[in-house]
Order: sequence, then structure tokens, then C-alpha cells
Amino acid sequence: MNTKRQMKSAARLYAVQALFQMETSGQTVEAVREEFETHRFGAVYEGDEMAEGDVDLFRKLIDDAVNWQAKIDQMTDRALVAKWPIDRIDPTLRALFRAGGAELIEGDAPPKVVITEFVDIAKAFHPDGREPKFVNAVLDHMAREAQPDAF
Repeated sequence: MNTKRQMKSAARLYAVQALFQMETSGQTVEAVREEFETHRFGAVYEGDEMAEGDVDLFRKLIDDAVNWQAKIDQMTDRALVAKWPIDRIDPTLRALFRAGGAELIEGDAPPKVVITEFVDIAKAFHPDGREPKFVNAVLDHMAREAQPDAF
């Protein structure tokens, strides 16, 4: 994987983690952005170096996810079964749908790239579960709503 693509993938992962952290800790966008950019991008934990992220994409994803949260959550709800509204799903997946939704609404990448990237993130969090297929189906539905001309 080339460096630019790897940095974009890392930014998407960090955006999901940052949105999760914001929801669970009540921290502001500014506080989480500062923490990630200062302490997480390229950090070394127990000898393992974290990837550098594309700072611009990271900022855009978390800012857009916050600014468009109501619209993204409504799109997600329409993609879910009625018995499972967005507030009942796993907070990691909720953060993933918000980051992915933000990129589908305001991003430059083709929807298929966005979906693939976020399905890969779901696989990282849930390697043995059904969540990646669930994420694929929900994001596909959201992409068709956000960018109908792309399909």
C-alpha cells in the first residue's frame, strides 16, 4: 500500500476512534483532535509504531461527522431495521457509521472506496463477527442515498 493511501486509511481509523472517544467521554472535538494529532499519530506503544494519519482527512471526517450528525444518524436509521435504531447499536459501529457517513456526504473518495475502507475498520474491531457484513450493507444503503448518481 502506498504511503498516501496508508495515511488516508489511518485517518479513517483514527476518526472512528476519536468519535467513539468523544461519545463515551464527553470530550469536545477540539480536545480529541489535539490528543490524536499530538499523541496518537505515529506514536509508539509497546514497541509498535502507530501509522501517521492524513491530518486534513482526519479533521474533515470528525468535523463533518459532528456538523452533519443529525443527517448521518437519520441516514443510518433508514438503513437499519426498525427494531434497531442507531442509539441501540454498538458505540464503535455508531462512530464508524458517523465517520463513514461524513465521508459519503462531504468526501472526495468514490463510495465504493469509502465502503471498503470502513468495512476493513469493522474487520479490525470485529475480526470474527458478522459486523463487517452489517457495516457493508448499511454503508451501501447510505451511499446510495448520499450519492445516487455514483451507482
